[in-house]
Amino acid sequence: MSTTEDLIGRADINDIDAILSISNTDVDEVVHVVKDNADAIFSWDYSLARPALRKLYEKAKTGQWNGTTDLPWDTAVDQEAVVVANQLAAQSGLGADPAIFIGSPVEKWDERQWIDFGIQSQNWTLSQFMHGEQGALLCTAKITETVPWYDAKLYASTQVVDEARHVEVFQRYLDEKLSGHYPINAHLKMLLDDIVNDSRWDMTYLGMQIMVEGLALAAFGFMHQMTTEPLLKQLLRYVMSDEARHVAFGVLSLKEVYEGMNAAEIRERQEFAFEAAVRMRDRFLQQEVWERMGIKPKDIIPFVLQDPTRAIFQQMLFSKIVPNCKKLGLLDAADGWLRQRFTELGVIQFEDWVDTGEEYGTFALDAEPAS
Repeated sequence: MSTTEDLIGRADINDIDAILSISNTDVDEVVHVVKDNADAIFSWDYSLARPALRKLYEKAKTGQWNGTTDLPWDTAVDQEAVVVANQLAAQSGLGADPAIFIGSPVEKWDERQWIDFGIQSQNWTLSQFMHGEQGALLCTAKITETVPWYDAKLYASTQVVDEARHVEVFQRYLDEKLSGHYPINAHLKMLLDDIVNDSRWDMTYLGMQIMVEGLALAAFGFMHQMTTEPLLKQLLRYVMSDEARHVAFGVLSLKEVYEGMNAAEIRERQEFAFEAAVRMRDRFLQQEVWERMGIKPKDIIPFVLQDPTRAIFQQMLFSKIVPNCKKLGLLDAADGWLRQRFTELGVIQFEDWVDTGEEYGTFALDAEPAS
């Protein structure tokens, strides 16, 4: 049985010094190599063995869209105006309550400095979305290669196309509409490395389809509701229609697999889910943005953590992950070990929300956007 320190390198999941000690030390890196310890598996069984996956495959074929022609790229985007409008629309925003930052290095920041921070924050957020989508591109190519089921290979191949399209549209939005890129966040990079490096195909599913894609689906939904910028709103709507299928793919596949695993194997999956959850939570501290604004993250993060709006946002990011883990039987196996960990993270309240295996159809482009 692994301890919290064994899994994430610290005994206290909220140890700020330990979290901030993990940083990207090679920001100029262009090519990043990770050992892919997996066997390519051919399947000569072409029977329709898993109708739910075949249904998902049919949905994917009819749900394709073209990132070049289906989005209004001629839309003019005034990034500064968008940042201000978003903050007003949310009726809150970082720095909206000056009391939170009394005694902090940003206590006397003026409106211009907060707008600049908002611009950098948007650049950072979209950059991390782009990097995460490339991680999904590689992982889904690996799933196509390693999953032993024919129906799953068919669906995974459609997701490879989806992920390529997602990287494309986020990269184009960053280059044409925003004002700069950020390198990959160290916590996200560590997680993607672990997912690619693991030799077990179901771990690639769990790490990417359930954890990374589950959080992305919630984050895209939050931003889709908040943003006032029409091009980004439509871009996110299209991406969400794909992401819901991707998460459902993980739920439908892993439920069958986990039902046949023993207690020790399930505990390993629980621990991996917990580690992934912590790493994804930690990356949203945006330490790279604070550094670019000339503020030492260690001096400001304790104040940021007092912002109740931020706490609610961070919890909502797990609104897809928790019910999906429950659907897979991971919450309550091993005497509820993962339930306890998600309780400590403050996200267990989402356990009875609908799982993505049931709701993915509501995200289709011909359906009303899910809230």
